[in-house]
Amino acid sequence: MVRKLGIGGTERQLALAAMALDRTLFEPHVACFHADGDRARELRSCGVPIVRLPVRSFKSASALKGAWLMGRYLRTHDIRLVHTFDVPMNLFGVPVARFFRTPVVISSQRAHRSLTPGVTTHLLRLTDRLVDGIVVNSHAVERELIERHGAPRSLIHLWRNAIDCSRFFPGPSARPPQLEGASLVIGTVCVLRPEKGLDVLLDAFARIRDVRPGLKLVIVGSGAAAPGLEARSSRLGLAGSCCFIPAVSDVPGWLRSIDVFVLPSRSESLSNSLMEAMACGCCVVASSAGGNPELVTDGVNGMLFPAGDVAALAGCLQSLIGEDSRQRLSLSAAAAAHARRSFSTGVCMAGISELYTTLLDACAGPSIS
Repeated sequence: MVRKLGIGGTERQLALAAMALDRTLFEPHVACFHADGDRARELRSCGVPIVRLPVRSFKSASALKGAWLMGRYLRTHDIRLVHTFDVPMNLFGVPVARFFRTPVVISSQRAHRSLTPGVTTHLLRLTDRLVDGIVVNSHAVERELIERHGAPRSLIHLWRNAIDCSRFFPGPSARPPQLEGASLVIGTVCVLRPEKGLDVLLDAFARIRDVRPGLKLVIVGSGAAAPGLEARSSRLGLAGSCCFIPAVSDVPGWLRSIDVFVLPSRSESLSNSLMEAMACGCCVVASSAGGNPELVTDGVNGMLFPAGDVAALAGCLQSLIGEDSRQRLSLSAAAAAHARRSFSTGVCMAGISELYTTLLDACAGPSIS
């Protein structure tokens, strides 16, 4: 279950799971509030049923209608396991599934709860007591749930994000027109939200843009922070060397056009964007926030810097943009190899399949011979 089926990282992980599960063991169904978008098309093309629950607000009658439709769907299709993937579905799907006596109910925590403060946090803590398991994608989130929110350690299961390595892999890519003539491209591809720390990237780039002629910065993505970032770029005088591209469907193509990928997050769980950049053979530079150090080993398959530290990021970039490309190419090759080895769909789906099977078997109880 997920709120929508657009281009976000959580939606991508749900779609990968639903499409990759062994159909001899599982029959996946997807429930959502909004059934349009790229992931919806992918799921339908693979024969995964999608049920739309017409919930507009948890405070309206549509929530009751959605709950009734969900309960009827669960019973009609004899669904034995419900897995919610995001905060809205944790709050809605977990209690509804429990009310209709679904045998196994699993929630997800795929980002730090500090991003959803106030009453939402308290409600999520209640759902922690209703589930048979909580799936997290990083040890950083696991620690937060245990230490700050009192989640039982026994309920928490680590399932790292997966990468579709048939789409995300190193390869040549012609520079798009916006980057034509660049000697080297620094960039990022992500949702433009304040916690991504892209103001730090702009400030650091302003410090090093004259180190190498033809250096360009590209920020690919859409989001609430876009206007402020564009205004900051203008104030820094970066108009000629920095371009903003709205969210695109051809993410691999844009990643392959980036030489040095930067993720300067102030808060992060396990970044799909960072993993995909590694898989595409970018040389990656990331803040040490959250789960980033679980992906990047400093000096081995990328570089890390303290979150929010403009000078440190500028120093990392300066060491990578010189004419001697050996360090940059070595780090990018190591990143791609690590992504293939550790985060391919096959590796990660084996983990979630094992979790589902274990919880269903536990629910069924011991067999009688």
